[in-house]
Amino acid sequence: MNEQLLSSLDRTNTRFVRILWCDNGNVIRGKAVHRGRLSQCLTHGVGISQAQQAIPAIKDVPAAGTGLGPVGEVRLVPDWTTITPLPYAVGHTRVMADMVENGQPWRFCPRSFLKRMIASAAAENLQIQAAFENEFYLLKPSAADIIPADETVFASSFSMDLQQPAIDAIVEALIFQGIAVEQYYPESGPGQQEISMVYQPALTAADRQIAFRETVKAVAHQHQLKASFLPKIFPDQAGSGTHLHWSLWQDGTNITPTEQGELSPTASQFVAGLLHHLPALMALTTPSPNSYRRLQPQSWSGAFRCWGYDNREAAIRVPTNPTLPSPTHVELKTVDASANPYLALGGAIAAGLDGVRRRLSLPEAIAVDPATLTAAERNSKQIDRLPCHLGDAIQQLRQNQTLLSALGSDLGTAYLAVRRAEYEAMKDWSLEQEVKQLIDRY
Repeated sequence: MNEQLLSSLDRTNTRFVRILWCDNGNVIRGKAVHRGRLSQCLTHGVGISQAQQAIPAIKDVPAAGTGLGPVGEVRLVPDWTTITPLPYAVGHTRVMADMVENGQPWRFCPRSFLKRMIASAAAENLQIQAAFENEFYLLKPSAADIIPADETVFASSFSMDLQQPAIDAIVEALIFQGIAVEQYYPESGPGQQEISMVYQPALTAADRQIAFRETVKAVAHQHQLKASFLPKIFPDQAGSGTHLHWSLWQDGTNITPTEQGELSPTASQFVAGLLHHLPALMALTTPSPNSYRRLQPQSWSGAFRCWGYDNREAAIRVPTNPTLPSPTHVELKTVDASANPYLALGGAIAAGLDGVRRRLSLPEAIAVDPATLTAAERNSKQIDRLPCHLGDAIQQLRQNQTLLSALGSDLGTAYLAVRRAEYEAMKDWSLEQEVKQLIDRY
């Protein structure tokens, strides 16, 4: 195996292998090992400080209260099944890593957390297929201003012409890495784009979300553009979400639908679990103070805790198909790319499984814009407004024993401390300050 791996790297003229992780600040980071020294890292990877899981997105200083500091080392151990040459960085190859301490998965490792949640689902004879649907802005490079790459509107074919060179290059780079692309279209904001990936098993879906973000930003840069997944860049334009699409499977069969074209009992319970835990789950799926500028009523972002068939104002949308089987998947809209995909997807699985285990009942489907209902009508239909700022979501997660138990005390404590550090630092910032600080982080 080791000889085959090294030979394959030589055939692709690899100079560096980038070993990647996504931290609790939801920043993608990596260490690159030169090919000449790689044989020493094949099994045990490379070392990083334990404090890396205490770093918020705003600055490279450990947050207080994480339980992590300058003392202690863990290993970034590559998952060699994920190794991929980078078409946009010739001579470099990427591999995803697990964090390991003393030969065991480190209790602070986000990727290991998702693996645990996948195993928990398997114990219920459930498998999760998933995909992240990304919106992002293409911007013109400028030292002074944030300038969109064009001034077009939703699904503008002219935008397709304007941005064809960059979009084609992004898609080809994704396909080169084995990431199948389903659809592309310009989104509502000026210069805003959306590219959707094809479903994969949950761990692969999260790995590919990391690869997607890396690829889009790198290829856009090569086309003299800047790409940003920051949830809200312009005050009067659409925000960018990263909707999480998922389906439930048993023994190779999609059990999300019934033969009558409705959610199956198990899928209904899973959705009920998501709805029940959603205010706390948002600390994982929309974890930036900037996220909550996007999550507004009547902006198709899912600001209300409800679900509905083909309802784009509900937090959970169930898309229908023109023919059976239908529905084949479910969309969670309250997700954006400031989220660590391993934590967001793992948390969603934990919430859904709780609904299945407790056989939670799903409220009625909502077939109207919930913002048009009176407060009394929303109350009668069990609809409420989701957290309006990160501080509220943090407090909800602090009180949610189901999600904290799934995360484990160490990861949960560290994650909450990082979130709190970011919230306290940025809670009084203007949008302009947030964008200046975060636009290149995501």
